[in-house]
Amino acid sequence: MSQAALTRWRPVKHGRAMRIPLLVAVCLTSLALPALAAKPPPLGADEPAPGKPAPITGLPPLRAPTPPEGQASATGSGFIVAEGRVLTNNHVVEGCRRLAARNAAGQRVSARLEAVDARRDLALLVVPNGFGPALVFRDSPAVKIGESVITYGFPLSGLLSSGPTLTTGDVSALSGLRDNPLHFQISAPVQPGNSGGPLLDAQGHVIGVIVSKLNAARIAQMTGGDIPQNVNFAIKGPEAAAFLAGRGTPVQHAPSNGAELKPSTIGERVNASVVFMQCYK
Repeated sequence: MSQAALTRWRPVKHGRAMRIPLLVAVCLTSLALPALAAKPPPLGADEPAPGKPAPITGLPPLRAPTPPEGQASATGSGFIVAEGRVLTNNHVVEGCRRLAARNAAGQRVSARLEAVDARRDLALLVVPNGFGPALVFRDSPAVKIGESVITYGFPLSGLLSSGPTLTTGDVSALSGLRDNPLHFQISAPVQPGNSGGPLLDAQGHVIGVIVSKLNAARIAQMTGGDIPQNVNFAIKGPEAAAFLAGRGTPVQHAPSNGAELKPSTIGERVNASVVFMQCYK
């Protein structure tokens, strides 16, 4: 399967260049297949521009046109992982001259990039202390196929609700595209802007970080019309925890035992910890 079949998160655009039909139709990059004579780009990389080497890893988003001064050129999601620390995707913050984060109380602050991991597509940001409580990562039992999961983030800002959106689904597979061991495949609906938000289990513990979705229209073209439904991906929680620990930011862990909580209850519990990210380029 071509890497072009993945829909890398397109940052939500503001101003005249916003193309709602493309966003609603899974944000197609192009329907053209790579030239047969050319070597396809590695998994997680953009196709190289003429004279420019392709990046080795990560899932970069499509680039938005430069917006008018004062408007964000891209938006995404993130969540508090420790006092004064926010985790998001590398592709949400890549190329940004400055970053802003907004919490559930409406407080908007500047965020500083502290560390990135392009291979995992993760980024660690610094925000003021007291910006929100840290979410807890699951340490046991191991995640299984068929488990219920919840996403919480800010998809399609400027088109959908300006507040957070919650969706539910299941763990569909324990690996990602081409058996990528860093990812889960999930059925919970996600959209551009969900990037960097938490993937939660039925106890409200973090088991992953939302990162990408399958480009359904691209697959339909490749398969003669078959359209896959809700094929989305999240970076596994242990990968995120390892990245954070390597940057001196250990996370809280807890087992996920007992009865499942209602999605509405989980949404209420994590709301203060999930933040809206804005990128200015």
